[in-house]
Amino acid sequence: MEKNKPKLLLHICCAGCGAYISQELARDWQISWYFYNPNIYPVSEYKKREQEVISLASKHKISLIVSDYEHGAWLNKIKGHERDPERGERCVICYEDRLESTARKAKSGHYDYFTTTLTVSPHKDAAVISQLGKRLAERYKVNFLNRDFKKQDGFKKASALSKELGLYRQNYCGCEYG
Repeated sequence: MEKNKPKLLLHICCAGCGAYISQELARDWQISWYFYNPNIYPVSEYKKREQEVISLASKHKISLIVSDYEHGAWLNKIKGHERDPERGERCVICYEDRLESTARKAKSGHYDYFTTTLTVSPHKDAAVISQLGKRLAERYKVNFLNRDFKKQDGFKKASALSKELGLYRQNYCGCEYG
């Protein structure tokens, strides 16, 4: 049955959000995780999140792609936006960077769709993420699963599942400027 489901590449920022959203989508999708988060700082925080994702993916036999940590390249992309407010232009650049990398990876990996866990956070602008996802879907010719995962208490449910599974929960997006 799994082979009949469309293939979805899910960009994940952390294990907790990935676990919850995967649980929500598992019935209808063949899910692979994509961990690409060059915004996370310091490297110890990045490694903590990366290890948690690797461990959970292994435990639940979820296909996982881990991208290289390229924080310097991310800093160059947001240069001049270090003092932008949360949900400002720096965040838009960050959303787009992660979504574009996911769309490219979905295209090259022959996935049917791509999406992101970013919309589960009440601190992220789901409308902007939706616009970016749609634009990138057109550019890369791969479908974007447009979902606001914070709806119907998604963030609360993701937090509860993280606690239940004993997962690490960070208290910030990862960006040193956020």
